[in-house]
Amino acid sequence: MVEIDGSYLEGGGQILRTAAALSAVTKQPCHILNIRKCREKPGLSPQHLLGLQALAQLCYGRLEGDILGSQEIKFYPGASYRDKIIIDIPTAGSITLILQTLIPLALLISSPVKIVFNGGATDTFFSPTLDYCQGVFLKILEKMGIKAEVNVLKRGYYPEGGAKVETTIFPAKLKPLRLTERGKLNKILALSGASEFLKDKKLAERQLAGVREILGKLKLPAEEKVEYYHTQCPGSQICLAAVFEHTIIGTDGLGRLDKRAEDVGQEAALELLQEQKNQGCLDKHLADQILPYLALAPGKSQVAVSEITNHAKTNIWVIEKFLKGEFGIKDNLVIWEPSRLN
Repeated sequence: MVEIDGSYLEGGGQILRTAAALSAVTKQPCHILNIRKCREKPGLSPQHLLGLQALAQLCYGRLEGDILGSQEIKFYPGASYRDKIIIDIPTAGSITLILQTLIPLALLISSPVKIVFNGGATDTFFSPTLDYCQGVFLKILEKMGIKAEVNVLKRGYYPEGGAKVETTIFPAKLKPLRLTERGKLNKILALSGASEFLKDKKLAERQLAGVREILGKLKLPAEEKVEYYHTQCPGSQICLAAVFEHTIIGTDGLGRLDKRAEDVGQEAALELLQEQKNQGCLDKHLADQILPYLALAPGKSQVAVSEITNHAKTNIWVIEKFLKGEFGIKDNLVIWEPSRLN
């Protein structure tokens, strides 16, 4: 059984998601303790619990300690798989973070896997927006041979959630990723969305105005798109993507009651400019999300990232507990070298 200290370094939910996913993929039971030990509310949140239970459902696995607030769980993955699971989320739990738990296993199953989310949030705090997931994360995974379809039937925001999303993950033969040069900048995409409750205030347009104020000074016009959605509660999001010849770099942001819509757009634009200056082929958020896939693909992968965050360092530590090989870091280059015995 693989032992994982959930308080290591970053000490958050990423340890739980990566460890459980790789446990299912490698069929190695795992024991995770000190889960989110140093957080204000330690232990399993409803979102973490749902992700674990969904993974156990997908592979006919067994969980011990899967109760709210638990700081210790044991996961025994099964050896057979379902081709469809339905996840009911009564809170505004993040759909994108639950997907991060499920995709590594789902893509290795011999038939397409359909994952249906009833409830939850497509766009909520401390997680990637669904637009970022579709427009950046999944686009980079395509370069590794991974195909996923996401059908958004209804958006959901914090605090009520209420989303409806259907996702299909197709069987994949993973390829290594070698991404060290961006190539030329082709375009910048800016998608600003908000609940219909906020349409009269032109909130989505105002978020884009904030983006324009930053990017316009540098003569970097963006292809803009505005969307309004029928939702259970008010909310908004923005996603920016710099599309280069060989890669995509993205940032996103969420509207808040205590923040001007224009400021939401400006902050996302400033973060995108910083990512561009850092010269990475992957932005700092994608840099840690992509790591399990690099390690699961046969052969050597190497990617230039904008920043090596504590999230990335934590993920590397967890991955090396389950898989034979090792990561190397040289400046902003991350290299995965599988063991020759693999």
